Amino acid sequence: MDTIDARISTARRESFWLDTPARPAARAALDGDTSTELAVVGGGFSGLWAAVLAKEADPDREVLLLEGGRIAWAASGRNGGFCAASLTHGRDNGLSRFGAAAQDELDRLGMANLDQIEETVRRYGIDCDFERTGEIDVATESYQLVEEVTEPGSVLLDRQAVRAELDSPTFLGGVWDRRGVALVDPAKLAWGLAAVAERLGVRIVEHTPVRELRRHDHEIELRTDHGVVHAQRVALGTNIFPSLLRRLRLFCVPVYDHVLMTEPLTDEQLASIGWQHRQGFGDSANQFHYYRLSADNRILWGGYDAVYHYGRQLDAAHDDRPETFRKLAEHFDATFPQLAGIGFSHRWGGAIDTCTRFCAFFGSAYDHRVAYALGYTGLGLGATRFGAQVMLDLLDGRDTERTRTPLVQTKPLPFPPEPLASIGIQTTRWSLARADENAGKRNLWLRSLDRLGLGFDS
Repeated sequence: MDTIDARISTARRESFWLDTPARPAARAALDGDTSTELAVVGGGFSGLWAAVLAKEADPDREVLLLEGGRIAWAASGRNGGFCAASLTHGRDNGLSRFGAAAQDELDRLGMANLDQIEETVRRYGIDCDFERTGEIDVATESYQLVEEVTEPGSVLLDRQAVRAELDSPTFLGGVWDRRGVALVDPAKLAWGLAAVAERLGVRIVEHTPVRELRRHDHEIELRTDHGVVHAQRVALGTNIFPSLLRRLRLFCVPVYDHVLMTEPLTDEQLASIGWQHRQGFGDSANQFHYYRLSADNRILWGGYDAVYHYGRQLDAAHDDRPETFRKLAEHFDATFPQLAGIGFSHRWGGAIDTCTRFCAFFGSAYDHRVAYALGYTGLGLGATRFGAQVMLDLLDGRDTERTRTPLVQTKPLPFPPEPLASIGIQTTRWSLARADENAGKRNLWLRSLDRLGLGFDS
């Protein structure tokens, strides 16, 4: 066994964020038939924000949150902890789909949303290691360098300046978004929101998967293994799990992402790379890495591979992929040779709810009695609060600046059925990798997707 395999093999196969004695005890399951004004399905960020915002707006509203597993066990407890203002997976992605005027409005709403997350964390005293340090997008190839930045709050860094922030021989330059990204411990944020929701009067049940949703007279019935919930309104925050609205099942596919977490850096190791301002980092390639420091100075190192399994498969076996972890470790060593041989304490993976426009979409069904939020494509930690407010607006029949955005007024194209979905996704992955190897030049397939409004350049 070589050194990299030895370092990976000793890593715990679970999310670092969830591997803590601070994890709250499991809550009880539903204990029979019940009724409620608002039922929230899903105990990730979408559902938690919906429950909290609903009670803040109307303290007398009955709210029941149903979680199939435990709070934050899936995407909300496995992500990298980047809480971004962007609602569109970057300004360029939004501009290409919605135009300048709409994107300017979405940028404003997104920044306000991040400000409101920060305010909520402070107001309720949620201990989630919230750090609004921003994010630096680094160029590791000359074609990725930019000559100027026009976004407010962003700073252009040359090679010397970016390496003064974080020293890697692979860095050629970068752009520091100083205001648009915060870093958090995502599991602690979710657990904190759950505790706030309960203090506000929300009832939370765990280990209660909802098997079926159907309309019955003037209410919605949710069938679970432990009873039937009769709800006046329902907010669906089910992420990549099969939607209870069958009409939505072709709109998202699960793409698996994987993460390594190092052992805590010593003071000497941290000094060897700098990182005094504790920003998040991301590469500028199509196949990109993202990385940040934890509160105890471990490096979270994730991304690059984006793995799709034929048939939209959701399987816990896909979370652990040795070939991807080995690749990540090799790339880590190349980026930080000063840390050669550092151990990895955790390795994990999970599914991202990916849609064809690479940013979320929202809508309602059954005469505004059911609302949904889907397709965050890896940018859900911050945008889910915005999405939760959209769902509540739709359920209440409110015409707001949020519901007038193209995120609500339009939908992405659905993915085709198999085998076409797999062929298209794998061809796109291959083409993006080739573009990275060819100075960013996009082949005929990628240019065709661009013309159809289906392209994405991370």
